[in-house]
Amino acid sequence: MPPVLEPNDIYSETRPDKLSPAVRGFPSRLYVPNGISNTVDVIDPNTYQIIASFPADEEPQHVVPSYDLTKLWVLNNQGDSLTPIDPSTGKNGETVHVDDPYNLYYTPDGKYALVVAERLRRLDFRDPQTMHLRYSLAVPCRGVNHLDYSLNGRYLIASCEFSNELIKIDVAERKILGRLPLPRRRGQPQDVRLSPDGKVFYVADMRAHGVYLINGESFTVLDFLPTGKGAHGLNVSRDSKVLYVSNRGEGSISVIDFATRKVVNKWRFPGGGSPDMGGLSVDGKVLWLGGRYHHEVYAIDTTTGQLLARIKVAKGPHGVCIYPQPGRYSLGHTGNFR
Repeated sequence: MPPVLEPNDIYSETRPDKLSPAVRGFPSRLYVPNGISNTVDVIDPNTYQIIASFPADEEPQHVVPSYDLTKLWVLNNQGDSLTPIDPSTGKNGETVHVDDPYNLYYTPDGKYALVVAERLRRLDFRDPQTMHLRYSLAVPCRGVNHLDYSLNGRYLIASCEFSNELIKIDVAERKILGRLPLPRRRGQPQDVRLSPDGKVFYVADMRAHGVYLINGESFTVLDFLPTGKGAHGLNVSRDSKVLYVSNRGEGSISVIDFATRKVVNKWRFPGGGSPDMGGLSVDGKVLWLGGRYHHEVYAIDTTTGQLLARIKVAKGPHGVCIYPQPGRYSLGHTGNFR
């Protein structure tokens, strides 16, 4: 794994002035996978206009930057395939067969692409360039979907939405280290994100309507923060001070302060909405999220919390990716960079 340059802030290399040379020539674009329409819409974030659209295989779920930052992958979950996008042109390439790609991450050393095969209940370690399968790890839970890595990259913690638990996995040894049932009944854990200091994993739970704080070393629950109905996606601010939580069931964003581990603000969308997954603009001033059930994309001002735009797209927008973004390498999902 590339060395951690600031142990107290693992996101120090995702500041606005930290664009990698690999992405500096890429135009800023928003890539929107529409899981019901089976298309990808491409939006110019400066004009809020759809400038292109192309067909995808069945049920595209997320758009994920490659570890080396040079490519984007559209994850066609039910189509059992990945569609590459060249971010220098915004054009799609030839589809690659991959079993059940609900989500996609990369091991911190970049050696493997880690396909989260939700319905098959496994994590597939694949070649990050060819996507050929190298190893497969069966997981002892239902609905594995999102994950993040420890400070040293040695282990990961993944959420299992249909069995209301978390699992801890040794990345190098590819073995299960533990299972953690979550205490609130009928929970449905979703996105996972490590705190800047590497001490706490934040886990959104869309049926418990809040965020768990997890000690990764002892693998125990530290706290639970109510945020709003349908807590779902997590994004870290460009200055690493706050965490944005999208509450998909009520059309709001909660803001958690990392220093105090408390909810310090809440931004409600006029007229409601269904904010899901997404990412931040390079300067961190705009948070972009898909509106899962409203066929739209949201632009939110991170200074004021104002909803800047609702952009109508095709049906079922899910894991939206704004690209390029700062960082040395991508750990996957719609934009987890370090």
